[in-house]
Amino acid sequence: MVKSKPIHFTGDPEADAFLGASPLALMIGFVLDQQVTVQKAFSSPLELSKRLGGLDAREIAAIDPEKLQEVFRAKPALHRFPANMARRTQELCVVIVSDYDGDAAAVWTGARDGADLERRLLALPGIGEMKARTMVGVIAKRLGVRPAGWEAFAPTWHSLGDVDSPEALAEYQVAKRAHKAALRAQQTA
Repeated sequence: MVKSKPIHFTGDPEADAFLGASPLALMIGFVLDQQVTVQKAFSSPLELSKRLGGLDAREIAAIDPEKLQEVFRAKPALHRFPANMARRTQELCVVIVSDYDGDAAAVWTGARDGADLERRLLALPGIGEMKARTMVGVIAKRLGVRPAGWEAFAPTWHSLGDVDSPEALAEYQVAKRAHKAALRAQQTA
């Protein structure tokens, strides 16, 4: 059995190890990665797993939506918008169950090439074009899954795919803040 490597997105060794070991946790983190910090988005799958007694796409897909919302709302809430993100997480799990027999890793391990990987990612609830590109970078660079032509679908900018350590996460966040500040400056000019 191959030992998984941590995905350094949270600053918490336990949560980072969980992201590296659980493809579903990584996907849920990407779904939650909006309007909260990267650390919050990607540490929440571990907390969700603790609250549910495990992280299983079939169980999340089948759980009563109100109960899942309660799990997301429990203090501390798993997201700034817990009800909406509970719904999106459940929608993601429904697709993983229906299209990939509950195996989140099959989204990328079964991809024929980079174009197929991008298509599969874009078909997932909560994953848009920017997230899909970032996920291609993470899947290739952090997980080592590189279907033919993946490079054409990976980010050409500094992304989470380039984060391979806590220091790299800090550098990524500094670059992201600078990029956002530059965009705001352009909009007001």
